[in-house]
Amino acid sequence: KKSPKIMAVTEGVLSAVRSLAGDTAADSSPAEETNGTWPTAGSDETSMEYWMDGLLGLAFLITTLVSAKRMAWSRQQGGAETTVVTAFYSLILMTSILRAIWFLIPNSVFVPSYVPVAYMAFDPDHPSWVGAFISEMLLSAGSLCLFSIFILILVYWADILKKYFYPGARRTKPMVTFLTLVGCLILVEILNAAFFLAQIYSSEGMILVNAIMLSSVSIVCVCEITIFSHRFRAVLKTLGAINQVSTESQVKRIVWITVTGNLFFFTRAFLEAIFAILLIIYWHRTGTVAEAFSHELWDSYILLKHWSEVAILCLMLYILQSRFTANAGAAGAGSGGRSGYDQVPNNEADAEAKDTGNLNV
Repeated sequence: KKSPKIMAVTEGVLSAVRSLAGDTAADSSPAEETNGTWPTAGSDETSMEYWMDGLLGLAFLITTLVSAKRMAWSRQQGGAETTVVTAFYSLILMTSILRAIWFLIPNSVFVPSYVPVAYMAFDPDHPSWVGAFISEMLLSAGSLCLFSIFILILVYWADILKKYFYPGARRTKPMVTFLTLVGCLILVEILNAAFFLAQIYSSEGMILVNAIMLSSVSIVCVCEITIFSHRFRAVLKTLGAINQVSTESQVKRIVWITVTGNLFFFTRAFLEAIFAILLIIYWHRTGTVAEAFSHELWDSYILLKHWSEVAILCLMLYILQSRFTANAGAAGAGSGGRSGYDQVPNNEADAEAKDTGNLNV
């Protein structure tokens, strides 16, 4: 016969086990539900993801302040070439602002899940589709502004190269070409948003379309930067030899832009292409990409993608600043002579050569 003390201890252990089993079951049910579709309450953001977003938001906030200061200083300078540099600073500023907003606003404000899940527009059972849509549009707008920086560089390079390789050819204004190209990308994003709102596909479809578009644009940028850079350096060296002036600083700037731009766009093309392939494979197998978006995969994607953006923005700010420093030094060296006077070009070719010598990028 068991003593009352032993029975009391046994009963206490059994009740503790039953209580623990009940708590475990309660905790596991939301987790199982989130693996399939949507989280029911709260946010599944980990502490590492919280700090990761905070650091990225702080980094983009710093580039925002630096680019805003540089743009304000650039607008105070005169000359047509300053207008182009101000346009670059404006694009860097807009990119940094959009990225800082996306990272500094807590993810739980948009959606309860840190990793993307499938939402259909106007789903009454899941009102978080609004936050998912806003989050994806913010992300897309920042990517467009970032890619526009290099599109603007390529447009001006193409215009100058056309001027020297095809002197008599009719040239379109660079800004018109730039706005046309960027307008096409914006149109793709508008159609992507319209298809989502029309319930043609879910938020997963928006992510897939953006991944395919950005990987395609990245590959085109890598090819164009490589081709234009080689031709442009040849033109600068030829003009420098003809005019007996040094074009070393311009050549170095172009090499910097080429190397950093190609590294960035090759990395971006690789990331977005792998990402798109994974999405298509999982979508084909299961009809959803819920399995593809694990925390480990999504965290690695975010880290590589956005820290490379921080790096390229910082390098662009450095390149633009070095250009101003070089021009300021040249102006200071020439202040001993007749300030405000330039040599009058003998013909149109000399004038174009002088313009190329003063090229910003």
